[in-house]
Amino acid sequence: MKVNMFDFELPEELIAQVPLENRTESRLMVLDKQTGSIRHEIFKNIKNYLQKGDCLVLNDTKVLPARLLGAKVDTNAKIEVLLLKQLEGDKWETLVKPAKRVKIGTVISFGNGKLTATCVGVEKHGGRILEFRYGGIFYEVLEELGKMPLPPYIKEQLEDQARYQTVFAKERGSAAAPTAGLHFTKELLEELKENGVIITFITLHVGLGTFRPVSVGDINEHEMHSEFYRVSEETAELLNDVRRSGGRIITVGTTSTRTLETITAENNGEFKAGNGWTDIFIYPGYSFKAIDGMLTNFHLPMSTLIMLVSALAGRENVLQAYNEAVKERYRFFSFGDAMLIK
Repeated sequence: MKVNMFDFELPEELIAQVPLENRTESRLMVLDKQTGSIRHEIFKNIKNYLQKGDCLVLNDTKVLPARLLGAKVDTNAKIEVLLLKQLEGDKWETLVKPAKRVKIGTVISFGNGKLTATCVGVEKHGGRILEFRYGGIFYEVLEELGKMPLPPYIKEQLEDQARYQTVFAKERGSAAAPTAGLHFTKELLEELKENGVIITFITLHVGLGTFRPVSVGDINEHEMHSEFYRVSEETAELLNDVRRSGGRIITVGTTSTRTLETITAENNGEFKAGNGWTDIFIYPGYSFKAIDGMLTNFHLPMSTLIMLVSALAGRENVLQAYNEAVKERYRFFSFGDAMLIK
């Protein structure tokens, strides 16, 4: 299957640069995966499409202020570092710009020496392994010196850093937000609970895969980067109960989807608690074992994310929906509007 089968025309002005003032006022496209029919809504009206006994699964990962601006100790050349994944101790997998300036042994200083990093490894995809040195607690230093790692297609400065976090973010460790969850407020989640909708959480720390474009012509040749996930005993038991009682399992975001599909693939369709690393790649032809529907944002052309959405709703239905979204001037990507696939 060719990657260009998932291409579509997207005017640049439809890429949302800032979040809406009110999270729940974004638009919501409701796509029926069986018929391809489309309805246009406001996000807060998602409650009209969720029934008593349905279960919403959200990713409670918290985005690290993982973008660090520093300088090489020997030349004072400016270096930008993006933390991706903690490996062991104070060693992290990172992306650096410009990468050609950072070789093994290079030392980078941040915040006038409050934090330093030594390059101790070079990865095949061009990333760098950095080992950090600091006084005190690493995450407190990071909160002081780091910036929110907004995707490269967002050019505007984010005035309120909390707007790139979900209101339920708890488990720190992501290099990017699980953006489908950005539309919820605590009040809307409470209202859904009062209506009998079950809310539960998994954790998947969003990593390098979010930043890697598909650079091959054939989908089968693309390699996903692994990301850490965790599913608790409580959540696994709850999901099995929902399944037995006939309720729908609706994931919020591709991260929640990949997590649930990973654990059910390993357990013959049953939800079991666990944690580990997943590099699952879902594209058309995949047989879903865990979910009945998904809430998601509008994704990049030819990305692994639009491929996953197409696996659930059908490529033709999805491309038709995306063309409709362009025509109706929906806002795209991280701070954009949402789609509910039911």
